[in-house]
Amino acid sequence: MDKKEKVIIMNNVGKVYSTGKNKYRALNGINLEIEKGEFVAIVGPSGAGKSTLMNLIGCLDTLTEGEYYLDGISIGKMKDNQLAEIRNRKIGFIFQTYNLINKLNVLENVELPLIYMGIPINEARKRATSALQKLGLESHLKHKPTELSGGQMQRVAIARAIVTNPEIILADEPTGALDSKTGIEVLNILKDLNKEGNTIVLITHDMNIALNAKRIITVKDGEIVSDSYIDKLKEVGACED
Repeated sequence: MDKKEKVIIMNNVGKVYSTGKNKYRALNGINLEIEKGEFVAIVGPSGAGKSTLMNLIGCLDTLTEGEYYLDGISIGKMKDNQLAEIRNRKIGFIFQTYNLINKLNVLENVELPLIYMGIPINEARKRATSALQKLGLESHLKHKPTELSGGQMQRVAIARAIVTNPEIILADEPTGALDSKTGIEVLNILKDLNKEGNTIVLITHDMNIALNAKRIITVKDGEIVSDSYIDKLKEVGACED
């Protein structure tokens, strides 16, 4: 079997926040590799450092130490405008709070990242419509987010995340604001996207949610304390089928 392409490589990554004379180390010595097409869950309690790690993976923040390569590109020394361009081209974001723009309708929300990329409006509209149809929202194109249910808003957010064909889909507690039934539906969408070849990185504090991934990375006190594949855990009886 050919060696798979690695879309995320972190070598000895650290993150230190400074407030006046005080310094707080949020991450320390993170070594992480994620291959193209993986479905990875990053878990840990509040304050463990998983949100900081998510922000670094998503190019929403800059590292203090170490090296980070995203799809072969060195991220560590990039400026804010460069990071913004990388985010728009390489990463699709799904947030717990959806982060939709209420004054725009569903179609316009999904078109937005394509417009930022300079895609002509007709092509952007075509691609956004296709992404929304894929998620069963073809009858809601003109609706505003405030006219949708939580599950529908999260599906719009997923459409917005996939419309640019990103290298990575980064899902931050994507079921946190949903009821259990709708949460399962969203997780099934992520599984389907992964089957189609999308790389999924799921951030959660809930191990039951993490078990929907194929690999679980546990973060505690700013460090990775475990990294296991679900099928291996099942083989040793560490989790239920």
